[in-house]
Amino acid sequence: MKTLTITILTCFVLAGCESDVDVAARNESGDAAMTFEISKTDAEWQEQLTPEQYRIARQKGTERAFTGAYWDAKQDGIYKCVCCDQPLYDSKTKFKSGTGWPSFWDAVKKDAVTVKTDSTFGMTRSELLCSKCGAHLGHVFNDGPKPTGMRHCINSASLKLEPKE
Repeated sequence: MKTLTITILTCFVLAGCESDVDVAARNESGDAAMTFEISKTDAEWQEQLTPEQYRIARQKGTERAFTGAYWDAKQDGIYKCVCCDQPLYDSKTKFKSGTGWPSFWDAVKKDAVTVKTDSTFGMTRSELLCSKCGAHLGHVFNDGPKPTGMRHCINSASLKLEPKE
C-alpha cells in the first residue's frame, strides 16, 4: 500500500507541475531510434488531433488526475489509440485504481503496446506507447490486481472508446 501511495503522490505532483518546456524537451530526446508502422509529421498530427491530444499523445504530456474523459468510465467497449485506431484495451480489464487515470491490468493483445524506459524527472519508469504509431499512452506499474499484477496507467486523451453494441 505504501508503494501505491507514493506512486499516486508522484503522479499528482508530476501532472500538476509539468510545463510545455518539459514536454518539448522529452519529445526531442525520446523515440529517435524507434520506428512505427504509422508515421506522420508534427503538422499532420496537429491537424488530426485536438491540442490536448497532441500534447499528450505526441509530446508525451500528462493530463491532470481525475480530469480525463475515461478515468471513471464504466461503459463496455474497446479503448483504441486516438492517433491510429489500433485496439489497445478492453473495458473488461479496466479497474478502479484510485489514481485518477484509466487503469487496466493488461492490453487487448501483448503486441498492442510497446514498453520503453522513461528516465525523466529523475526516476526510471516504464512508458507505454502504441505499437502501431508510437503515441504516448502512459506508464505501467507493478502494483495492479490479479491476474497480471500490472497497472497500465493511461491518459484518457490518448484513447477513444468504441462502445460495445
